[in-house]
Amino acid sequence: MPAVRGLRAYDPGHDLVALRRFVPGGLVELGSNENPHGPGPRAREAAAAVLGELHRYPDPLGGDLKRALAAKHGVDTAQVILGNGSHELLMQLAQVFAGPGVDVAMSQFGFAVYAIATQAVGANLHIAPALPRDASMPRGHDLDAIAATITPQTRLVYLANPNNPTGTWFAHDAFAAFLARVPGDTLVVIDEAYAEIADAPDFASALPLLAAHRNLAVTRTFSKAYALAGLRVGYAVAHPDVIALLERLRESFNVNAVALAAAEAALGDDDWLRETLAANATQRDLLAAALRERGWPVSPSQTNFLLVEFGEDTARLEQGLLARGVVLRPMAGYGLPQCSRISVGSAAENRALLAALDELASGSEFSGVAR
Repeated sequence: MPAVRGLRAYDPGHDLVALRRFVPGGLVELGSNENPHGPGPRAREAAAAVLGELHRYPDPLGGDLKRALAAKHGVDTAQVILGNGSHELLMQLAQVFAGPGVDVAMSQFGFAVYAIATQAVGANLHIAPALPRDASMPRGHDLDAIAATITPQTRLVYLANPNNPTGTWFAHDAFAAFLARVPGDTLVVIDEAYAEIADAPDFASALPLLAAHRNLAVTRTFSKAYALAGLRVGYAVAHPDVIALLERLRESFNVNAVALAAAEAALGDDDWLRETLAANATQRDLLAAALRERGWPVSPSQTNFLLVEFGEDTARLEQGLLARGVVLRPMAGYGLPQCSRISVGSAAENRALLAALDELASGSEFSGVAR
C-alpha cells in the first residue's frame, strides 16, 4: 500500500539495549520518560504470583482489570478496552475511524504516533500550529487553531493532555469549550498518558466529560506513573458504541497475564502512587530550577520530563552526554532540533546529569553553551 510504503517507523531515540553493553557502570537513562522508582510492592507481588501459570493464555477479556478500571473511573465495563500500551489503541482508533478521504487533526509538536496512525490508514493529516515559543505555555496545544483545522471530512482529532514532548497542558474549562465546538460525528481522542502525574490547579482529566459527549475517547497507560513500561498495558474509556467498534479489531490476548495482574494490583496501591508522584514533582522542580540557573530555557511541565532548549549546541551536547553515559531524547524528529527532552530521574541520576552538563559546558568545544 502506498500509505505504508511512505511510513517512517516510530523513532525510540537510541538503541539502549546496545548502549548498555558498552557503558561501564551503567547508563543514566533519561530519554524514555520511565518512572525511575519502579513499580510498587503490590504490582511486583502480583506479577510474581502469575509466573507459575505462564503456560496458560491470559484472560482474553481482561475482565478483572476492566472491572477495576471501571470502578475507579465510575464507568461501565462496556466503556473500557485494554491495549498493549496506549500506543496500540491510538493506532486502532485511526484504523476504525479514519481512512482514505478522511481528515484527521492534531497539534504541531503532538505525539509522533498520531501522525503515524493517520498515515498508516491513508487519511489526510491536518496539523494546527502550536502556541508560540514565547507563550505562557510554550509550544503547547492551541485549541482555537485545532478547532479551525476541522473540516466536514474530519472524523478524528488527537490531543494530548499533558502533551509529549512539550510537557505542556491545557485547562479543563478551555477543553470543555473546545469540545462544544466539535461536530458530533468527529471523535476527539484525549491521550492522558501523563494525567496521573499532573497536579496543576487548572488541569483536570477529560474522563468526567464522557457522560455528556459520545464523541470523546480517553486513553491512558500504566507505563508512566505506575512504572509498568516493561509490561505494556494501557486502556481507553469511551462510549460503549465506540468501544464495541474497537473490540472488533482488538487482537486476541493483546494484554499478557503478567501485565493484567500487575496493573490491577497497581490500581489499588494508592500509598505507593502518592509517594512516587511526590518524588517526581520534587525532582522535576529541582531539576528545572538547576537548568534555568545555568541559562537554559525550560518549558513548564506537568509530566515526568522536561523540554529544555540548549540552542545551537544541542546535537553536540547530546553526543557529549552520551559519551559520558547519560541518555537524553533528541527532538529533531519533532521539528525541535535545538531542544532535548529530559526524563526526570532519581536524585542521583539528576545529579549525574547536571555534573555531566557542567563538565561539557566548561570545555572549549562547548564554549557557546550557557552557564
